[in-house]
Amino acid sequence: MNRLSPEPMATLRAAADDPVAYSQTWKATHEGSVIGSFPMNFPSELVHAAGALPVLIQESRAPITEGRNLLAEFYCGYTRSVADQAALGQLDVFDAIVAADHCVQLLGAVDVIRWARPEKPVHFAQLTSAMDDAWTRPRVAGRIGEIVAEIETALGVSITADALSTSIRTFNANRRLLREFFELRRSGRLRITASDMQVLVKSSMVMDVAEHTAVLERLLDEIDPAEDGGLDAVKLYLSGHFCHAPRPELLDVIEATGVTVVDDDLYTGYRYISTDVPEDGDPFEALSSWYLERNLNAPCPTRVTTQVDWDRYLVDQIARSNANGVIVLMAKFCEPHMLYYPELRKALESNKIPSLLIETEHEGNPVETLRTRVETFVERIRRQHVPALS
Repeated sequence: MNRLSPEPMATLRAAADDPVAYSQTWKATHEGSVIGSFPMNFPSELVHAAGALPVLIQESRAPITEGRNLLAEFYCGYTRSVADQAALGQLDVFDAIVAADHCVQLLGAVDVIRWARPEKPVHFAQLTSAMDDAWTRPRVAGRIGEIVAEIETALGVSITADALSTSIRTFNANRRLLREFFELRRSGRLRITASDMQVLVKSSMVMDVAEHTAVLERLLDEIDPAEDGGLDAVKLYLSGHFCHAPRPELLDVIEATGVTVVDDDLYTGYRYISTDVPEDGDPFEALSSWYLERNLNAPCPTRVTTQVDWDRYLVDQIARSNANGVIVLMAKFCEPHMLYYPELRKALESNKIPSLLIETEHEGNPVETLRTRVETFVERIRRQHVPALS
């Protein structure tokens, strides 16, 4: 069975594990600006078109120290980590910070950034969460216009339509390559662990897009497309974790129980690369279309629409991937996920899809307790739903 080559994966993992160090190196090498952004719907193409490096700010793996005094413990681990990084000066590499979404907790983290670094340009352009109203598209277009103006002011440049069109094509090409890896994993032609898949996507949130694309192409060139390694293990789908990456050791513990993760809708997974920006017409209007279509391709509980539901989408995607069950990863204190989960669980139960909820924390989960829960869940699947795998 095909496996990912270790050398290019090491390049991607270094960027995914230490975005600040990568940003510092890129900044020194290219003598350019670096713009930090927050999940989940910021159009990085705008920063790229301005000649800067767009970087999605990641949760640090370091223990939270200063952040404990700045945000309450009921803030999620991601926002407490952001506050901690800001207080410690680790976000100083960014010349400006921008966002197209926010929750109440992220607002608190950004307030810490403004307090700790008052000279840092910080801009929030909240994209509307009501997707079906007549005023939705013009309001989204207005917010994108505000982001353009803020980036141009912060960098002292103009973002032209031609430059943006080029950036859109460049990012679309990168997304298409990443989706190839997802399809290879679903089909069983590529044995890729959940933590390695996360490295592929998370590194794309950090690295120069052209550099990242070159590494992906190298990885794909080393894969034999004719090789077919059928999966005979229990196949699982991972769902949830909207803003930041689950810890790799958590993903490794799940697969160490003898299962194979075949698909996901994680933010640092398929959700991030699900939708391309239209390449025809006005590129600024195309970003509005991308935002609206993205929620149709990978629905989010933070968005309101009559056209799709996350629970129905999840049921359909589990069937598409031939998964035998789903593990829902919920970041502790993530209010949108907590509020939506009962509806999600009801849909899974009514469709007789085995599910397990795992609540994650910045400080990590007790490994042996987690292992026991996953092993019990997998054994239940083997006995009740996949007799051939017993």
